[in-house]
Amino acid sequence: MTAPAEGTLQSVLHPAGWDAAIIGQFAWVMFAAAALIFAAVMALLALSLRRHAQPLRPMLWIAGGGIAFPVVVLSALLAWSTWRSAQLTPQSSSQALTISVTAKMWWWEVRYRDPDSGREIVAANEIHVPVGQPVYVGLNSADVIHSLWVPALAGKRDMIPGRVTGLTLRADRPGVYRGQCAEYCGAQHARMALHVVALAPEAFRAWLARQALPAAAPATALHERGRAAFLEQRCQSCHTIRGVAETARLGPDLTHVGSRRQIGAGVLRTHEGTLAGWIADPQAVKPGVFMPAASGIDGESLRALAAYLAHLK
Repeated sequence: MTAPAEGTLQSVLHPAGWDAAIIGQFAWVMFAAAALIFAAVMALLALSLRRHAQPLRPMLWIAGGGIAFPVVVLSALLAWSTWRSAQLTPQSSSQALTISVTAKMWWWEVRYRDPDSGREIVAANEIHVPVGQPVYVGLNSADVIHSLWVPALAGKRDMIPGRVTGLTLRADRPGVYRGQCAEYCGAQHARMALHVVALAPEAFRAWLARQALPAAAPATALHERGRAAFLEQRCQSCHTIRGVAETARLGPDLTHVGSRRQIGAGVLRTHEGTLAGWIADPQAVKPGVFMPAASGIDGESLRALAAYLAHLK
């Protein structure tokens, strides 16, 4: 099956995993029950407004509509939802694959473990998972309360500073599923998105192997100039590029930034032009982010730096 377009609705009504399907059933049942009750109330209202309506017996309606009906309906919904909730995937870190996600204002740091070398692989704003396998995502926050929510795959889970929580994701088919921070976290909360990319198991292993490699060497003189500009502008003070500068942790790891679908946590699609615009003045695109505008960089160096970063795949 081909992957859905990235514009796929971010909705619990379009599930692509077991847990999301259960949550979707909850939504449909609640919608249907609310619609039926609303229709019944409106019918009674219309009946009461009839000019020659017969007087109603108040105690009968209080006992039937105010006590018996809610008790029966709510008890049935409670019993059904309890039964279905027990079928949700247990939140256990014993899954074969564990991924760590740290929420930061306003982006996501994602960490994997290379099964061959045991080395940690650091990415940003995308979670890659194998199709058909439950993946445990360990969650924490570096600053304020955030919340990870990928409606097509699972429910939301809060991320609290100083506390590790977890969420199990399972995608039943390949695709790209949009997620969002679901807890207000500041000025750019609405622009704190991420994507879960579900790949066939073989494709996922190949992707992980590529991510474990250091940054690609410059392929052209333009890329050489871009790498030099990265160091001259002291971008390594905040960003890591494995094989070039490996100590910074304040901003996203850029080792394979060119392979990511978007930059700025879902703000812009990744290509040379958007990278150059983001580097030149991120505040114009996402006001309040901690990355300052580039200063003292000429146009040629800016274009070379953007071309070098786009080359890092």
